[in-house]
Amino acid sequence: MSTLSANPTPLPPSDPAPVVKAPLRRSWFQNVLHDVLSRPGARIGAIWIAIVTFLAVFGPIIASSHPFYMKTADGTVSSPWWDHLTPTDLTLFIMTPVGIALAFFRTVPLGRRMMIFLAVFVVVMIVTSFTVHLPQAIDYSQYREQQATDKIETAWFAPLPYSPSDRLRDQPTARLQPPPYEGHPLGTETNGSDVLSIIIHASRIALTIGFISTGIAIVIGVVVGGLMGYFAKGFDLIGMRLVEIVEAIPQLYLLLTFAAFFPGNPEIFGIKVPRIYLMMAIIGVTGWTGYARYIRAEFLKLRKQDFVQAAVACGLPLRSILFKHMLPNGVAPVLVGASFGVASAILTESFLSFLGLGLIDEPSWGGLLKQSVSETGKFTWWIATFPGLAIFLTVFSYNLIGEALRDAIDPHTQRLNRAGG
Repeated sequence: MSTLSANPTPLPPSDPAPVVKAPLRRSWFQNVLHDVLSRPGARIGAIWIAIVTFLAVFGPIIASSHPFYMKTADGTVSSPWWDHLTPTDLTLFIMTPVGIALAFFRTVPLGRRMMIFLAVFVVVMIVTSFTVHLPQAIDYSQYREQQATDKIETAWFAPLPYSPSDRLRDQPTARLQPPPYEGHPLGTETNGSDVLSIIIHASRIALTIGFISTGIAIVIGVVVGGLMGYFAKGFDLIGMRLVEIVEAIPQLYLLLTFAAFFPGNPEIFGIKVPRIYLMMAIIGVTGWTGYARYIRAEFLKLRKQDFVQAAVACGLPLRSILFKHMLPNGVAPVLVGASFGVASAILTESFLSFLGLGLIDEPSWGGLLKQSVSETGKFTWWIATFPGLAIFLTVFSYNLIGEALRDAIDPHTQRLNRAGG
């Protein structure tokens, strides 16, 4: 019979079990962004769009005829560059770091960050609109003339010391000069302005008209399509008839008609409205039908889902059901269409400017492309090549991103990729 020892021998201490950290779970948007940027074409397109965005925001810092700092021979110190900044320039300079900071401030919910950004944007835009007043007549040649006569002791200029509207009136021989020409890397155009400066500043017009017109179309399409898909029946019938009526309106002919009746900046209720605003409004109001169809189709599938029925049973308000519970699950097709919509809006503006019916006294890729054939019938290759290349690369980049986004969102494509991998 065996007996147990009163003092059993202790077992040697074992190594502690390794701590296995659970992988961080990414949200749906993060997964989609990762899949999109994993494609080489989409990465190239994103890099080009980032370059164009940088030029659009910081164009006045990169290309400007006004010196940042100027000290005259009599000791007067001034900053003509600061004095000639527009409200749009100041708004972009302030809102860009604010937007970047909010994008990385993950502890605050996304919706609240967007509301903070919009609130700051509205305040900054109102303040700059009432505090910034540009001089009516701008003489760009005065700085060059004062430097030539030694009236300026010190002056710091931008890397490209030419504004897009600086027509070099003090240099009549500088018109239609091929690149490179005395500080003009891409040559000069018909009026003597620097081609590179026009391309840089025109990037702001291209991105603005693309994003804002597409944003207007998305807002209208999401609201109308969401109501059609959720209520269905009679509301869907009336909404689809409205969609068909708007789709029957030719957008291009409407823009041409607007350009014919309003050759300048029109006045509405006694207020002169910039031409670009009305162009963006027309493109947005006539381009929402595709987004409405996407949202309608998604909401028709989601309205019978259990989580939607549970939200209805809990008595949640309609706006919460539509835009907080259903929209995040049905917004995927809209994101794909938005990338193609931005590219289409940029092409439309460039086409109108090429015909001479676009923006007035504003730098535009299409307007610059129009000058590739001079009044004498001479073809200037540099005016046709560089703005045409900018339009092509921008539209092509958006198409690459749109195709990658479509493949990343499509469940069928994801299954095929997993099966093949």
